[in-house]
Amino acid sequence: MAWFEDIEIGNVMELGSHTFTSDDIIRFAKKYDPQPFHTDPEAAKDSHFGGLVAAGWHISAVWMKLMIAARTTAPKEESVPAPDGRPAPQGGPSPGFFDLKWIKPVRADDTISYRTTTIEKVDLKSRPYQGIIRSLNEGFNQDGELVFSFVGQGLIERREPFVAAPDA
Repeated sequence: MAWFEDIEIGNVMELGSHTFTSDDIIRFAKKYDPQPFHTDPEAAKDSHFGGLVAAGWHISAVWMKLMIAARTTAPKEESVPAPDGRPAPQGGPSPGFFDLKWIKPVRADDTISYRTTTIEKVDLKSRPYQGIIRSLNEGFNQDGELVFSFVGQGLIERREPFVAAPDA
């Protein structure tokens, strides 16, 4: 994991793809989102979707799984400690997300490819040794159509503490 100062806006990371099967859609939905258009192919035919679709939370959970896998399998940068001796960052928790959208239904046998793009860096006066990285996270189906998006945030360690400019 990189230090806050080293992360570049515009950086894109491809996270990988996942194919949603009927069995997986039903299994997930029965446990976490038991609506008929997620759990019953026959009942789903009479829904506004016209057939079985994956739960939005399923689509989101797959993103999370692929994000963690991408972080753990990405080439490791040299682990350089901070000038004060703190170890290199390991990644941090998220203070939340914005604008979660399930744009198009994900159906059985759809393959969704996920990516994340760094869009903003936020300095924190209240936490001088951390900053927030905001990323646009997206999923595209096999036809290249955007089906899922949200802006995520992560707390990332800073190499040097943030010092706010004095008020003018």
